[in-house]
Amino acid sequence: MMLTPTHHFRDLERKPEYLQPEKCVPPPAPGPAGAMWFIRDGCGIICAIVTWFLVLYAEFVVLLVMLIPSRDYVYSVINGIVFNALAFLALASHCRAMLTDPVSMSGLRTPLKARLLGCFSVCKRCIRKMDHHCPWVNNCVGENNQKYFVLFTMYIALISLHALIMVGFHFLHCFEEDWAKCSSFSPPTTVILLILLCFEALLFLIFTSVMFGTQVHSICTDETGIEQLKKEERRWAKKTKWMNMKAVFGHPFSLGWASPFATPDHGKADPYQYVV
Repeated sequence: MMLTPTHHFRDLERKPEYLQPEKCVPPPAPGPAGAMWFIRDGCGIICAIVTWFLVLYAEFVVLLVMLIPSRDYVYSVINGIVFNALAFLALASHCRAMLTDPVSMSGLRTPLKARLLGCFSVCKRCIRKMDHHCPWVNNCVGENNQKYFVLFTMYIALISLHALIMVGFHFLHCFEEDWAKCSSFSPPTTVILLILLCFEALLFLIFTSVMFGTQVHSICTDETGIEQLKKEERRWAKKTKWMNMKAVFGHPFSLGWASPFATPDHGKADPYQYVV
């Protein structure tokens, strides 16, 4: 057993039927971590717009239906600050995940080199450590933007849970008080808006919680979603879970792990080494 040079990368796709090197067009030059790009995919753009619309709808209901009409100003201010902070971080994480180059490798035109990294999906690029293509962020999830995708799922799950809790308290308050005084809208409109928000929040809470758990497990085990599905023999050096987390979120551990504005320094991460 020996380790190959550190310039080797993961063999994500070795089966010929999955390789389409002629469709994997590398960019003119490799982009640095955090480099901006945008995928012109109609389905992905629509999904991204829908994501923003749903978050803004939640903002509308939380602020105009529940918090602003409330007579408890302390309750309104505290919950308004928390919810808006989480929503802002969620949308910022979404933008970073969508507009960050997940690592497109330039100069990979031969089938052999394409085989080392794999050519996938709508992005039509060779993506290092590609996990999957997510239409909700209109981008592939790879080495450079996995942190932002994880933060996006985490913050969406948190605002969904927060919204569900506030809807529950608001219903209790309205049942105890006059429905006409607990909202700026008519009682039927208020009920419809709250039910729609409840349904949206519950759906997103379940979906993003599952995605968040899957991503954290993938990071800790140092196996992408594609590698787990293929169940191929591990050909890279095994590292501790903490080292794997630092490789994605940055070195050293800091509050920047939770910030979509802090770009992780992948250069300090241990290089991927292969066992042959």
